[in-house]
Amino acid sequence: MRLLSVVHGEEVRGEVFDDVVRGDGHELDEWWIVERDEPPRPLSDYDAVLVFGGAMNVDQEDEHPWLRREDEFVRGLLEQRMPTLGVCLGGQLLAKAAGAHVGRSPEPEAGFVPVTRTDDAARDPIFGALTLVFDVFEAHQYAFQVPVGAVELARSRVCSQAFRVGDSAWGIQFHPEIRLEQVATWLRNDPAFPNGEAIVAELRDRIEEWQSFGAALCRAFLAAAGRERSLAAQRI
Repeated sequence: MRLLSVVHGEEVRGEVFDDVVRGDGHELDEWWIVERDEPPRPLSDYDAVLVFGGAMNVDQEDEHPWLRREDEFVRGLLEQRMPTLGVCLGGQLLAKAAGAHVGRSPEPEAGFVPVTRTDDAARDPIFGALTLVFDVFEAHQYAFQVPVGAVELARSRVCSQAFRVGDSAWGIQFHPEIRLEQVATWLRNDPAFPNGEAIVAELRDRIEEWQSFGAALCRAFLAAAGRERSLAAQRI
């Protein structure tokens, strides 16, 4: 398969997901949507899309005008039923494009947070294999609500953590793609997360297990995307 990775800055790229995609023999193009108006190839050339995080928020179009272009792009992904996985900001953009509210979280979440898989997630091709309760790594101040008609897949005490729109688009609030150094850069001197050093220390202790989780999640998405594209080809 050929995948498109949509990124919003040097410190918010695909990281572990990039390694998995390329390591498993797929092609990957990276699109810096902040700098380029169009992806490297027409969207029809891709089999799946990954949309990653960013320091900006979905309602900051005046400060970041390219967010309007990305909103239109993500709406197009949904309309075309392109297999898509949105991570943190990417998940929030997906929720917004599907008509859900995205705004300030009831409280920020950072570090490892326990989340609960919903009953509806049992049949999901990505979340169905996960345990009922599992920890995820967070770093967010905004949160999404679940779009009308979408399937909620996981929640923390604070907010929704994952949903699926139709059979081909997933949005998640947490970060399964991260590297330790990447997170240390995010949290360094960030007043929103005053316990950043402790968060990084815990991640250092758990980074191997967390990256294994992220790799498995990525592969589950790739498998789901491959099935969806095969079904789409049969419908033509």
